[in-house]
Amino acid sequence: MTESSFERAKHAFTNAIWATLASMSLGLAFKIWLAQWVEKGDLALYHTVVDIVSMSLILLSGFRASMVVSFSQTKNDRDITNIFRYSLIIMVLFTWGLVLPYIKHQLNIDVEYIQLVGIILGMGFKVYFTNQIGMYRLYDIANRTTWIEPLVQIILFLVCYYLLAQTPTASLFFSLMLSNLAAAIYMFIRRRKLIATTPLAPVQLNPDMKNFVKKSVMSSLEVGAGILMIYITVLLTIGYFTIDELGDFQVVVRPMIAYLTMLFIFPVYRYILPELAQCLRNKAHQEIALIRNWFFKLSLGITTSLLAGLLLFSDELVALVFPDTYAKAAPILMHFALFFGFMMLNAYQIAYIKSHGLFLQSLLIRLLGVATLLMMFYLLRLFTDNVVAVILALGCGYLTMFIASSIIERKLLKQHALNAAELINPS
Repeated sequence: MTESSFERAKHAFTNAIWATLASMSLGLAFKIWLAQWVEKGDLALYHTVVDIVSMSLILLSGFRASMVVSFSQTKNDRDITNIFRYSLIIMVLFTWGLVLPYIKHQLNIDVEYIQLVGIILGMGFKVYFTNQIGMYRLYDIANRTTWIEPLVQIILFLVCYYLLAQTPTASLFFSLMLSNLAAAIYMFIRRRKLIATTPLAPVQLNPDMKNFVKKSVMSSLEVGAGILMIYITVLLTIGYFTIDELGDFQVVVRPMIAYLTMLFIFPVYRYILPELAQCLRNKAHQEIALIRNWFFKLSLGITTSLLAGLLLFSDELVALVFPDTYAKAAPILMHFALFFGFMMLNAYQIAYIKSHGLFLQSLLIRLLGVATLLMMFYLLRLFTDNVVAVILALGCGYLTMFIASSIIERKLLKQHALNAAELINPS
């Protein structure tokens, strides 16, 4: 029997949580092991380079949502794929021509040229195939790649360091480069068994494809605004608080936000958004209602568990994992738990809005969150000098986004209900 959209979304989302947990466990264990014997400066160099290159390519992940929605509406994978190919080529050349010299000559980071080029190309291929399998809704391939990639990197690092006698830094760069390529090759082979590769060809820029380009630009800007929200909190902490408070945020709070986002936010855009778009194409609004009810219950359960756990045991959890110097991070984590539910619910609502092709509205909602974050921080500064003001301001940003997206979601639901009523009673 054909699996319903609700069943597909629920199954893929649940599997994504386990795959992400496996990936996070492998990555964290690898980092802890490296930290025991690799020079701190070498690790800092490696992560700095990777962050800079990732930032230049991550905006293209915004194409995934527009590719999913446009493909569900037009089924024109040929032109959609070719537009993304050309955009990716331009971004890779930009990174190669400008970001790479910046790393080498402006930051004076001593990394071999071939390693930098390899990282750029490896990440580029990975982004390409990740977006493509997302467009085709090949969820099993996406989930397997999530944990296969870090596992391959660990194995390749051991090969480079112990068998090929490379330095730790070189082994890290080569293993990352090759693991990205391995993940891309795996996705290509698995996808090709199911769907033939679309040929490289000129793009027919009809109205649908022009609309796809606009949605892709707005989606990429929204991704950038989402990243900006987190980096603003870092900059505010740097500018107004002590180095110890910055350490609490960077070492404890920010990774917690990142891990929970990877577990429960990213899968919304990867697995629920495509099914919502498909349901809208098929006018299966009952399926959308099932997905919505299930996800809202899931969000309530996760948020309640997180809040209860941190209210009761935040001090003990921080003390278990980190030294005593990070004890003051516990109250920040507890306040973060207060608004994580709004992050999850807003993710669903944004996905629902995007599935209608309303990418401008989703971008404006994100910008509203950024503006609220800044305004609330400076307002809270009038009443407190505690670093908790940063996390509360971030929470207010997500709360505002939730309210705005709720309003738009309700309007869309009413419009669908009105359309259904007109079909039943055309008079």
